Amino acid sequence: MFRRIDQALIATLLAGILATAPAQAYDVFVFSGLDEVVNWLESENWWGEVNRGEQLDVPHAMITGINQRWRTTAQVLPVPQKKEIFYRLMLPLIMHANTMVLDRRERLLDAKAMLAKGETISNDEIEAIRDGAVLLRVLDNDEATQLRPDSNQLAAVIDELLYKLDIIPNGLALGQAAYESGYGTSRFAVEGNALFGQWTYGGKGLVPEQQRKELGDHRIASFDWPFDSVRGYFINLMSHPAYEDFRRLRAKLRAEGKPLTSLALADGLIRYSERGQEYVDTLKGIIRVNKLDIADGAVFRDEPTRFLVGAEDSESAATLRTEIERLRASGELDEIVARMRLE
Repeated sequence: MFRRIDQALIATLLAGILATAPAQAYDVFVFSGLDEVVNWLESENWWGEVNRGEQLDVPHAMITGINQRWRTTAQVLPVPQKKEIFYRLMLPLIMHANTMVLDRRERLLDAKAMLAKGETISNDEIEAIRDGAVLLRVLDNDEATQLRPDSNQLAAVIDELLYKLDIIPNGLALGQAAYESGYGTSRFAVEGNALFGQWTYGGKGLVPEQQRKELGDHRIASFDWPFDSVRGYFINLMSHPAYEDFRRLRAKLRAEGKPLTSLALADGLIRYSERGQEYVDTLKGIIRVNKLDIADGAVFRDEPTRFLVGAEDSESAATLRTEIERLRASGELDEIVARMRLE
């Protein structure tokens, strides 16, 4: 499930970066084939049967691409093993996105509390609120620029952001990724790290083989990294008008003190597909059959983030490991990680 990082990709990733990111505590693992991946998962105790009475304890390991070979390899794997590999490698990406969401919600709640006490919010935090308001379609660019610490609308903007910026249950996201990408085997997944079937317009993205003319020049959004696809999916559910039912249901459950579970919130996605209720029923079936709801309460292990990279063969893997160490020594690896926007 990994894509080789070559010189051309490195150059692309480094383009446009303005400054070197601070050094981070992370490691990079290079695999030359599926057997090495499974062996590593076993060594991490992240493979095999799960005790449903225990909380999932997840390694903070993030894949960096989907290898073309996965399409053919997955076809000959036993279905349970194909699913196991996909879910084990996808879950940390989704959990990382939810960690980012919860961190930002905490900052918004702190800002709201400060406003209630008559305290002034810092300029840095106002800038973060402006950015979030534009990203989640709370304000347009001009309105966001005019937002100030003493603005009358600031409290309302924070409340709207808290309404939109909330978690997406891990099991729900896993189920949709599996459904929309065929467990990472779709052309869109391997060519563009597209895991959730998100549409885009304006001449960018991957063209469907059977593009419907009545829908215009719609394409499937492509991404540099699998995590970019997860981030885009989160933003989509948190901001697009089509998913207001999802956000309303989530807010209702939170206000009532009920858990935000995968099966409960799947009911809010009736407009995710033209199939409507049939899509929701299928999605809930995937969650139930694969017992994905156990992922809803998963937690990360207390460890640094690690990145998983794939190579074409053992020789390429050895070359890539050498190149990664060179990038680490020069500081370029920090820049590549910064490009992934994981904070």
